[in-house]
Amino acid sequence: MLKKPSFKNQLENLVDQPEKHSYLLAVSGGADSMVLASLFQDLRDNGQDKKCDIQVAHINYKLRGKDSDLDQKVVQDFCEKNHIKFHLYEVSEKDKKPDHSIQLWARELRYHFFKEIQDQEKLEFLVTAHHLNDQLETFIINLSKAAGINGLSGIPSHDNHILRPLLTFSKKEIYQFAEENHLEFREDLSNKKSDYLRNKIRNEIVPKLMETNDHFLENFKKSSFYLNQTKDFVRKQVEEIENKLSLFNQDYKILSKEKLDQESDFVKFEILKKYGFTQEEEIPKIFTAENNSSFFSKEYQLVINRDELIFIDRNKEQKSTDEIILIDHFNFSEDQINLDLKNTIEEIDGINKDFEWDFDAEKLQFPLRLRKQQDGDEFYPIGFSGKKKVSKFFRDEKLSILARQKIWILSDSNNSVLGILPLRQDRKYTKDEKTKWSLKIFNETKNEI
Repeated sequence: MLKKPSFKNQLENLVDQPEKHSYLLAVSGGADSMVLASLFQDLRDNGQDKKCDIQVAHINYKLRGKDSDLDQKVVQDFCEKNHIKFHLYEVSEKDKKPDHSIQLWARELRYHFFKEIQDQEKLEFLVTAHHLNDQLETFIINLSKAAGINGLSGIPSHDNHILRPLLTFSKKEIYQFAEENHLEFREDLSNKKSDYLRNKIRNEIVPKLMETNDHFLENFKKSSFYLNQTKDFVRKQVEEIENKLSLFNQDYKILSKEKLDQESDFVKFEILKKYGFTQEEEIPKIFTAENNSSFFSKEYQLVINRDELIFIDRNKEQKSTDEIILIDHFNFSEDQINLDLKNTIEEIDGINKDFEWDFDAEKLQFPLRLRKQQDGDEFYPIGFSGKKKVSKFFRDEKLSILARQKIWILSDSNNSVLGILPLRQDRKYTKDEKTKWSLKIFNETKNEI
């Protein structure tokens, strides 16, 4: 039964010492969210140290005319009466409401709004009023989509600083609490229409299921609890397997391709899913791909390096330095300038970092800089006749994708390639017998300890 003590117990299962934290409550004006607001207001006012900070966010989507404005008024009045900071977002033409997928659009809009407020107000948790009936509807939706155990486990009660403390309480219990505590709330009559999948399940399927067993919802709650326990157990087992397959590397996550291939399809999927590879048809291709092949998810690049699966964080790579100004100008009052690149070049497996290049300074366009490879790069490598694309040079040298990403291109202000560090210099810019001013660029590791 939903009472203030039972709610507090549930909240304590999600957060240690809930009175000492700050919360943004998502309140629509319906019975569930108004009950949520009332329970948190009581937590704030009757907590032992009264440090609990609560604020409320409401979105007026302007989808139901006057009814939308009345929803807003109920929430706003409650906040004013109880001295709770109220945040309002009113949807306007600039939000470009779509003709289709309104629910998805509304969800993205409100969570973006919530995140903005959390950041501005420095509120730790977002709290929503999802309840047990919502959980059942989500289970049925995911069941129809052939979801795995994660989908069937339903809505998480605590996920990425989002709390859902009413998940174990039924809609009936919530309405009963609202009545007993004389809470004002609004009914969204659009929920009575079965024009969306969730509404169809809520209005037509769930009532039929309830008729099969007087304890159906309570039994579902137990089943949901068991499923979540199973999910946690499986997650720990998969993590143990992944740890056994992991190869030490300080820069990247690396797994043994051969050993992972010996695991079940389920384990492969669960591990690769963590890195954004969720297309089942793509996974077999990963294990049959040629060396140096790459696969991309939103956040990771997966490189096949012989018997290794190397996961490169794309966001981290993009934030790393992609250009270094090496020398701004040349002082022609000196015959020669020496430039030591010690500590500039990264360790690359199988590649000697030592090199010494002499340039004719008059042939160079300053400033000179180090950058990463770009499409269309070409140069005239010493030891070869004619010019060569940098990409072909990499292939001929049999460089792995990982090695290519660590290599710097030396270029001038015209973006011409002067050399590929530390592999090959461009012969067009080298020092010769006519050179008056020279620039020596080198890296020596022989004396390094």
